[in-house]
Amino acid sequence: MTQAPSPTGALTYRYVAMTDVGRRRSTNEDSAFASGRVLALADGMGGAVAGELASSEAVSVVRRLDVDLQGDATEAVAGAVHRANDRLAEVIEAQPATEGMGTTLVVMLWDGRQFALAHIGDSRAYRWRDGELTQITKDHTFVQSLVDEGRLTPAEARTHPHRSLIIRVLLGSDDSDPDLSLVEPQEGDRYLLCSDGVSDYIDDGQITEALSAETIDQAALDIVQRSLAGGGGDNITCVIAEMVAADAPADDTLAGADGRPMLVGAAAELARPPGSDTTSTASQPAVPATDDDDTAGSADGDVDPEALRYAPQVPSRWRWLRTGIILALVVVVLAVAARLAYGWSQDQYFVSESDGRVVIFRGVQAEVPLVDLQHVYEVTTLDVSTLPTFGRQQVSTGIEASSLADARRSVANLREIASRCADPSTAGSPGSECDGAA
Repeated sequence: MTQAPSPTGALTYRYVAMTDVGRRRSTNEDSAFASGRVLALADGMGGAVAGELASSEAVSVVRRLDVDLQGDATEAVAGAVHRANDRLAEVIEAQPATEGMGTTLVVMLWDGRQFALAHIGDSRAYRWRDGELTQITKDHTFVQSLVDEGRLTPAEARTHPHRSLIIRVLLGSDDSDPDLSLVEPQEGDRYLLCSDGVSDYIDDGQITEALSAETIDQAALDIVQRSLAGGGGDNITCVIAEMVAADAPADDTLAGADGRPMLVGAAAELARPPGSDTTSTASQPAVPATDDDDTAGSADGDVDPEALRYAPQVPSRWRWLRTGIILALVVVVLAVAARLAYGWSQDQYFVSESDGRVVIFRGVQAEVPLVDLQHVYEVTTLDVSTLPTFGRQQVSTGIEASSLADARRSVANLREIASRCADPSTAGSPGSECDGAA
């Protein structure tokens, strides 16, 4: 879908942001923002310790760039990322229970001629140009480091069981320097920012096909639907921008045609004030009047079906017996479900820490009164203190495993990272993942 260049050469872009919680998650830990100046996406992590809060806070800071730019775009976007990291530190200090939360972040800031791109973590930015797709960010993951060293192919990295082991991310700590670059757009380019809920479930070929859609709205919807069809095991979020001539006529059919910024995901959910559309404040309808033949209706005798749905019913003489039977059945079902759940939990494994050592636990990370759902299965010789900052955070939070063998592979990967960080020739190199390692 190549377009003729603008006669004036001046460009702008159209934008859309879309998210879906996915098939297996109950909350959305992704946040995204799109406007005529800023494109941003964050994928929070931390589960019970507020991944959704981390992404929301990061995007809330970055969206302050949505003003007339003063100065250099690269410096502005880098400063915004550092301020987002400082904001996480403030939240963690005020709410110690959030210790361990973190977020990826990818931001594109438009200065009227080019984009300044900042990136940390494994959320991605792609460029689609003349039907060809190019990834313009590099994942800050353990498997990507293996690809860089020639020990894995990109295809092998895509299916590696620990492809989500991140080595650089915003944690509210000092090691928060993002990758920075400048992107020179051309008319007709489409740029995609996405969380790993997209890139882990659809391949480059599918992304290319989706971005070839007639409009960016259709492209965003196609990406979400393909990701859901591919498994939908994570939150799915994308931001798409299409470069057009500055004097191009507006397309009123697009979601962003009104020029208003778009905020989606956790940042939008957490920003909703009390009494918003998500909270019903409506009272129950009044009980309809009744006449001698028990027919409810209006003045002309017509029955209001919706009113009858809320009308009180005459109690049955068997009501209490029926209620007791139902409660007994519920207790039996819950007891059976609890036994099955406990049996399932003892077939699970995860990697965490105990007494300063990396340990493999059998069971699940959950606290249930009077029931011990986890116990130490295998104590390794790996000291948590030898891991870099984010490695320690991941171990502290817990690394889920699909099997005992998978848990042992996680330990092996952590051991390899610790070994690298112990090597003076690599530990202090620029961009090293070893910040904070003992």
